[in-house]
Amino acid sequence: MPPPAPPAHPAPNADTLCAQALGDVDGPTGALVPPIHTSTTYARDEQNAPVAPGRIYARDQNPTFEPAERLLTALERGAQTALFASGMAACTAVFRALSPGDHVVAPAEMYWALRRWLTTTATRWGLDVTLVDTHDLRALEAALRPGSTKLVWLETPANPCWTITDLAAAARLAHAVGASVAVDSTVATPVLTRPIEHGADLVVHAATKALNGHSDVLAGSVTAARADDALFLRVLEVRATEGAVLGPFEAWLLLRGMRTLPLRVRTASASALRLAQHLAGDSRVAEALYPGLPSFAGHEIAARQMSGGFGSMVSVRVGGGRDAALRTLGKLRLWKRATSLGGTESLVEHRATVEGPTSSVPVDLLRLSVGLEDVADLIADLDAAL
Repeated sequence: MPPPAPPAHPAPNADTLCAQALGDVDGPTGALVPPIHTSTTYARDEQNAPVAPGRIYARDQNPTFEPAERLLTALERGAQTALFASGMAACTAVFRALSPGDHVVAPAEMYWALRRWLTTTATRWGLDVTLVDTHDLRALEAALRPGSTKLVWLETPANPCWTITDLAAAARLAHAVGASVAVDSTVATPVLTRPIEHGADLVVHAATKALNGHSDVLAGSVTAARADDALFLRVLEVRATEGAVLGPFEAWLLLRGMRTLPLRVRTASASALRLAQHLAGDSRVAEALYPGLPSFAGHEIAARQMSGGFGSMVSVRVGGGRDAALRTLGKLRLWKRATSLGGTESLVEHRATVEGPTSSVPVDLLRLSVGLEDVADLIADLDAAL
């Protein structure tokens, strides 16, 4: 009888994938940390063929991109990832891969800079943009146009009130009219939500945020469920022709940051939940907004499509309105007043002020990005400021 087959090794989970950066070893040197390739061009042989197949010019690709791209692909359980020079570059590349006249549906509540781009640059370029409350499935279905809607863009949890959209249900509605589905999963990260498993065709990240996690890299990414996805292939073309590529050093830093991604995300999520629970019981707070609170409108959906936590982002509506919110902001000492999220340090900002007079954000709202500090210290600082 033939010897029994050796037992199959189980697929590593996110912690292992990230800690070992897929376990890659540099062939020429044996190094466990990948090298940085700074060359912008690549040699050809006597017949003018690339010495290394596929290596032509750095605007198309760079070997330093690939470890981070492959790690993100594995974490999202997708087929291929493309890095970009920023989160906005990644987002706009998806829309730029469409054609003038195409109809797109996007959330009314979403990342402010992208919403502004959609309602200005994208419409001038020729896209037909409809903003709708995507968490309201009836409203989403009513906004779809069979044969005309080419893309449904979703963001969940949605910045800055953390509204939850049912990804699986929204994807079914979009696919029924022939539209692709792209999900901005920056806040959730693949540690907590993998949109491809819920029907998404593309997953987009502002990798500047939690993926890097150290507030020292500007980067973005697009991951495709299928490598032959027609929209994704056009996204790759946009990257190659328009040149919104990540620098090699930034790609290297991104990979280094991603090695601790699961630890950082779970720690910050646990602290965010404790903070939200504390704020929800504070009489000086009009409302605490966090998907992990059972009282939150989208809590049940979030609990179903997020695992291991509800993210590091909490928003608080301060009793007393705009002036009270700004006074609270000014009194904080430990929380840093700055724009961004997902870093090791905790940040706070008054979104209505940041976005300006056209902002739809409640004027009493403070957006909190919970970092890795002792949560008791964070709570004490907020208590004193309130």
